[in-house]
Amino acid sequence: MGEDRYTVDSLFAGIGGICRAFTNSECKIIWANEFDSKACETYRHNFPDTMLVEKDIRQIKTKDIPEADIIAAGFPCQPFSLAGLHKGFDDPRGKLFIEITRIATEMNKKPRVLFLENVSNLLKHNDHKTYEFVEQTLKDAGYKYIRKKVMNTKDYSNIPQSRPRIYIIAFKCKNDCLNFHFPNKNNNHIPINDIIDRTNKKPQRYYYSSHNAKYYNDFVKEITDQESIYQFRRVYIRKNKNHLCPALTACMGSGGHNVPIIIDDFGIRKLTPEECLAFQGFPNNFKFPDIADNHKYKQVGNSVTVPVVESIAKNIVLALEKTDHS
Repeated sequence: MGEDRYTVDSLFAGIGGICRAFTNSECKIIWANEFDSKACETYRHNFPDTMLVEKDIRQIKTKDIPEADIIAAGFPCQPFSLAGLHKGFDDPRGKLFIEITRIATEMNKKPRVLFLENVSNLLKHNDHKTYEFVEQTLKDAGYKYIRKKVMNTKDYSNIPQSRPRIYIIAFKCKNDCLNFHFPNKNNNHIPINDIIDRTNKKPQRYYYSSHNAKYYNDFVKEITDQESIYQFRRVYIRKNKNHLCPALTACMGSGGHNVPIIIDDFGIRKLTPEECLAFQGFPNNFKFPDIADNHKYKQVGNSVTVPVVESIAKNIVLALEKTDHS
């Protein structure tokens, strides 16, 4: 890896998926913030040298945040998600978006770029009015040059997961924006069985049986293909016929209904948290601390697909460099 080129402040950092992507793009994460204590445990376990502030972002004073070239933020998505209650900015979590522009505008030297990530439904939420508010708020904060794109993991990386997300890149400088381009499609997936190990038995807690699964007989009848991934959707079992992993969600950590299911050489089981990490493109050396599985599943579902964000981050770096050297 070469010299760090640009600095990044990371808001709503979670377990550090966006941070990992920007680090891989030769940027330096100089400050990060996360409110969830368990996510902070995982973050510190993998980024021991990064300054992480475990605090509600609304209580953080901008003077305590080091100035950076880029602010990166995967702000809370539940208010805009199809799986949520669709409350948008009526949900207190929806209003947390405002904190990003508050921090950017209060800095003595505004960051050159704001990188934002959220669920794709943000674009259509409330008849497009939610996104229009987001864009106008960014412009009012001095970021008048905005690029946006809905990108699905399966189309823009080699990771076989169906995960559409919207990426919003807001620039202070027109030339930076003109020099930026979203990555081209890359849907040459690695096979799902390169991520899933069906030949080594996992801990028994991941396997279903007639003792722990009400619909186990239905599982046995429907889950038969070792080349596919399934989901139990409360009343039916859905097979992904495209040999992809369905979108991993934070709901995996509450009740387990959305944890993808497979059959291996030893029985029918859910994906392990480590396999879910791999389906988000995290490297093998990224590890969970000693926390409960429900926290692990929630953290993975709340994170990003690292290679997708990395491809965008690299193009942001190239755009800034082109401006600086022109």
